[in-house]
Amino acid sequence: MRVDKYLWCVRYYKTRNMVTEACKKNHITVNGQVAKPSKEVFPTDKITFRKDQITQIITVLDIPPNRVAAKLVDIYRKDETPIEAFQHLELLKLSKEHYRKTGDGRPTKKDRRDLEDFGNETNDDETE
Repeated sequence: MRVDKYLWCVRYYKTRNMVTEACKKNHITVNGQVAKPSKEVFPTDKITFRKDQITQIITVLDIPPNRVAAKLVDIYRKDETPIEAFQHLELLKLSKEHYRKTGDGRPTKKDRRDLEDFGNETNDDETE
């Protein structure tokens, strides 16, 4: 089975076109070699790919006949991604939330004025 079809069948990518784009950007390797979308994969092959800032490593256990349900994915692949990679992603998410909460959007005019007033108050204290 082709690597693009395999990664689509085991639900790592939403479309085969997304897998093809990742292959063109050299984000996918099979057994340590950069893979084209048409690269054939067989059981026991190791596929390494970078997605969502995580380098994921999977081993092909079997070839699915078609796209499989999410509950059946573990029959066809073994995930060997280190746990530290997922923990690092969680830390990145937390650091982004600390800067500005999700859904706040752009600063309002009132926020901008408050920031300017805050900056002016500190400058006034220094001049006295």
